[in-house]
Amino acid sequence: MKIVKRNRKFLVGKNKNITLKDIGSIFLNNNENITFKTLKNQKEYDICKKSWGFYATPSLNKRLIKFGYNAALVTSKDFNTYAILIVEKEKKKSFFKYLISQNMFLICWLNNSNLSKIKKYFKNKK
Repeated sequence: MKIVKRNRKFLVGKNKNITLKDIGSIFLNNNENITFKTLKNQKEYDICKKSWGFYATPSLNKRLIKFGYNAALVTSKDFNTYAILIVEKEKKKSFFKYLISQNMFLICWLNNSNLSKIKKYFKNKK
């Protein structure tokens, strides 16, 4: 693992009214895991580097939920971008306000209920 520290700020968002601080980069080798923790409540989020890419989230139906998060598939209103956002369970109201302010909407929660529907759909296709 290699860490490169940076200190730059830039504006993002629909109206360029959100300031992000880029504080650095972490370079992982294959099969290395990094855990991010929040300062306030010690919630955690893992990313793991593999030879083929990344495990971008903990397992959606187990560890992510255990850590207090839900995964959401969202898009912009014009369907030009899609993203998977990780939402603190107790911050959904703030999450929806953010989506509205950025002209985005929720396609679906990537939870057991919705994922089992997809699983059932593909089982029936065999």
